[in-house]
Amino acid sequence: MTKNSQAPKKQKLDPAALQQQVMELTAALQQERADAINLRRRSEEERNKMAGFYKAMVIRELLPALDTLDRALKHTPKDLEDSDYVKGVQGVAKQFAKIFGDLGIERIPTDHQIFDPRYHEAVSMDDGQGTHEVISEELQAGYKLGDEVLRHAMVKVKMEDR
Repeated sequence: MTKNSQAPKKQKLDPAALQQQVMELTAALQQERADAINLRRRSEEERNKMAGFYKAMVIRELLPALDTLDRALKHTPKDLEDSDYVKGVQGVAKQFAKIFGDLGIERIPTDHQIFDPRYHEAVSMDDGQGTHEVISEELQAGYKLGDEVLRHAMVKVKMEDR
């Protein structure tokens, strides 16, 4: 055998260095796991945010159809109020209300409520005396999804004392 072909010498293993290396690898693994968990959480949050965005977009597109149903029901002639046709239209309006409720869509309350510009849009003012702006009539329903207003309720306002 020549000098170059000799078997390499075995290095003596240092237990403290091995322990340090295990600790570093464990810390790196824990960091990778935490990063993966955070990535999954952020991805889920983003997915939920996008789902809410598209839900709101679809609901906004459906609101004119619901408005038409509401107007049709408001202007039902007295002699047709008990007809099967009107009951069918009322059934469709109830289905809309149920589906909206299931999706978390809420109708903004207006009946004699204090005017709140976060939820209401005043389009006219009735004569009245008082210190508070109170809704006297709803002209178009408003809707919200959680804290997000999908459409402000269009209302008439009157000054009243409360």
